[in-house]
Amino acid sequence: MSKDRKPACPLKKTSIGGQALMEGIMMRGPKTTAMAVRNLQGEIILETFPTVGKPRPAVCRWPLIRGIVGFIDSMTLGYKCLMRSAEIAGLEELEAEMEKEKAVKKAEKKAKKAAKKGISVPEAALVDETPIDAAETVEETTEETASTSSKPEKKESSVMMTLIMIVSVLLAFAIAIGLFVILPTFLYDQVLERFIPWFAENAKWMQSIFEGVFRVVLLLGYMSLMLLMKDIRRTFQFHGAEHKTIFCYEKGLELTVENIRLQRRFHPRCGTSFLILMVLVSIVVGMFIPTSLPTALRALCKLAVFPVIMGVGYELIKLCGKYDNLLTRIISAPGLWFQRITVLEPDDAMIECAIVAMKEAIPDDGSDNV
Repeated sequence: MSKDRKPACPLKKTSIGGQALMEGIMMRGPKTTAMAVRNLQGEIILETFPTVGKPRPAVCRWPLIRGIVGFIDSMTLGYKCLMRSAEIAGLEELEAEMEKEKAVKKAEKKAKKAAKKGISVPEAALVDETPIDAAETVEETTEETASTSSKPEKKESSVMMTLIMIVSVLLAFAIAIGLFVILPTFLYDQVLERFIPWFAENAKWMQSIFEGVFRVVLLLGYMSLMLLMKDIRRTFQFHGAEHKTIFCYEKGLELTVENIRLQRRFHPRCGTSFLILMVLVSIVVGMFIPTSLPTALRALCKLAVFPVIMGVGYELIKLCGKYDNLLTRIISAPGLWFQRITVLEPDDAMIECAIVAMKEAIPDDGSDNV
C-alpha cells in the first residue's frame, strides 16, 4: 500500500494536533502541550506547559464561535512556540556568528585597500571610524554586555520583543488583507469589468469565483517560492513528521521511527487544509455580497464576514477529521492536494523529535478522544 493513501483500518479519533517549528515540533494535547526542538549540539530539548488556560464562557464552545476562538489560540500559541524554538535551535547564535564573520571579512578588505594606498592599518580604521579587528570588538562587546546586564535591562528587552511581535503580526495582517482581500476586488472592478464587458455582465456570480481562484493561485505561488528557502523546506519536513506521528498514534501503533516512517504524510485536519477551505467558503459567502457596491465597501464587507468564513471552515475541518465518507473526502481533497507543497518527507531525526513531543502530549488516562 502506498504510504500516502487512505489506511484500511479505522483511525482513532483524537484531539491531538501539532505544528512544525524551527528544528522541532509542537504537539498540543487536551491537557499538555509539548515542544521538542534540537539545539546546535543535536540534543532534543523538551519543554511542556498546560494546554488549558483560563476557563472561558460556554459561548466559546458553540459551533462557528469555537472556530474563531480556536484560530486565535492556535495563532498565539504557534507564534510563541515558533519564537521559542528559534532560540533553542540557536538561530540567534548562528546569526551573530554570521555577522561576526562578515565583520571580519569587511575588516580584511579594508586592510587590503589601506595597504594598496600605502595607508597604515590604524589610519584606515580612523578614516571609517570603525575598528579593524571586528572579531575582537564583537567579543569585547559581548563580554561587556554580559557583565553589565541587569534585571531592568532584561525586562526592557522582553517588552521590546513583545512590541516587535505585535507590530510584526499587525503588519502581516495588513499585507494579507491587501493581497487577499483588496487586490482581487480591485483587479476585478478596475481591470476585468472595465476592459472586458463579459465580466461586467456576469459579475453577480463570476466576481466571487475570480477572487477565490486568485487567492488560491496567490497562496500557491507564495508557498512554492518558500520552498526555495532551505530553512523553510526543513520546517515543511518537520510538518511531515508531525502528520506521520499523529497518524501512527491514531492507528494505535507503537510510536517508533520504523512505524512512523511508513505512515502517510497528508492529514485532513492540517492547517493548510483549513486555509484552503476558508478560501473556498469565501467564494460561496462572497456571492451574497452585492457586486454593485464600491470596491472599498465590498472589501469592508468581506472583512466583516471573515469570522463567519473562519467558523464554517473550522467546522468543516473538524467534520473531515471525525468522519471518513465520500462527502468528507470531497471536502478534504483540495487541502490534501495542497499539502504536497507544505508537507514534505521527514528524516529519522525529525521523527524522533515528533515522538518525544507526542509522548508528552498524550494524556495518561487516554481522554483525548473527540
